[in-house]
Amino acid sequence: MHLPKNKPRLVIFDVEGVLIPKYRFIFNAAKCLGASQLLKVLFIGVLYEIGIATLKSTLQRIFHIIRGLKVEVLAEIFDEIPLKPRAAHVIAQLKMRGFKIALISSGLPMFLVEKLAGDLGADYAFGIEVGVNDGKLTGEIYGDVIEADGKRKVLSQILVAEALSPKDCVVIADDRNNLPMFLPEMLKIGYNPDFPLRLRADEVVNGSLTSVLSIIEGRPRPRASPSKNDILRETIHACGFFVPLLTGLIGVFSMILLICTVSAFYLFSEFVRLNGKSLPIVGAITQNAASEVELHEFAAAPLYFAMGILLTLLLFPLQVSSAAIAIFALGDSTASLFGSFLAKKPLAYNKSKTLEGSLFGLFFAFLAGCVFVTPLLAFVGAFVAMAVESLPSPVNDNISIPLYTGLVLMLIASI
Repeated sequence: MHLPKNKPRLVIFDVEGVLIPKYRFIFNAAKCLGASQLLKVLFIGVLYEIGIATLKSTLQRIFHIIRGLKVEVLAEIFDEIPLKPRAAHVIAQLKMRGFKIALISSGLPMFLVEKLAGDLGADYAFGIEVGVNDGKLTGEIYGDVIEADGKRKVLSQILVAEALSPKDCVVIADDRNNLPMFLPEMLKIGYNPDFPLRLRADEVVNGSLTSVLSIIEGRPRPRASPSKNDILRETIHACGFFVPLLTGLIGVFSMILLICTVSAFYLFSEFVRLNGKSLPIVGAITQNAASEVELHEFAAAPLYFAMGILLTLLLFPLQVSSAAIAIFALGDSTASLFGSFLAKKPLAYNKSKTLEGSLFGLFFAFLAGCVFVTPLLAFVGAFVAMAVESLPSPVNDNISIPLYTGLVLMLIASI
């Protein structure tokens, strides 16, 4: 979609996940109340993420838990949360081009969204209305943004105030609670989006937020070569190829124990890192391998990677799991790297993937599979792995790729 030039437009930003690290405010607020309350909040958050709890019920429970916190403490917590890389630059550039800017959050109190809007020069700010008594949260929350269709109501208010129609509007969001704002006529940009948004977005941006500028202005998106962090991250990913070889030496049980131990240590390292400290070795690796966006929030990708390998080892015979893990490790990493180097046009059914990346991934996945199974099985496994890698899916592909690959290989081998 191309927007006409020289005509003011409205750009709506979801706040958490787009402008600031997702869930960081709730996490830090709950942390102030001790480990038991933090665990309760984390559990409630997981229920929302997997679709069991609604947004409204989730927020009501969380704010009930953090009731009693002083408003000034919440403001201090919020001030310590960093903006996503280049977020301020993007909004400043849009303001220079005559765009109106609106910030809408269903996870932050209104007074904090208004503060952020003031700092960034945004024109509108909407957040959760919270009950306050004697300077402390009462636990009560209300307002349009927590309702199922609330963000669309907020959007309608802004459009009326600006005398604009939906076709004059751009929405940039990351998760499913923003779907009510994704109207057909408007330009819809998913920023590191979850599965529902990835399906509905006109454009998908992974990585730097600056890419939204060219999309909004109707210019070709600049091709970004992989950074040193990207190359190191994918190299570590490709090293998963050696897991089956090591498993053959130490046994499946020992490998499972090793993966669980390393994962637990990494999880602890991430909690330490989010508190401004760093563990030796693991912290340095994370600092040099995580993306610029991941460095500002919990980097969960290594845990998904470990879980995918762990489940594959547990569910399939050694030869099948070895081939599936090798195909996944080498195919997925090379698809990502070569896709970044050579990508010209995204796939029609998944705007965050490219044909070039999938073809290179297929080739290297096939080579990896040939180490453990026949060339025919290796090709079938590689084809399945790259098909799964290219598809939009609600399941993280670090889990789905090795599992689907292992399942297909086992079914074929049993025939």
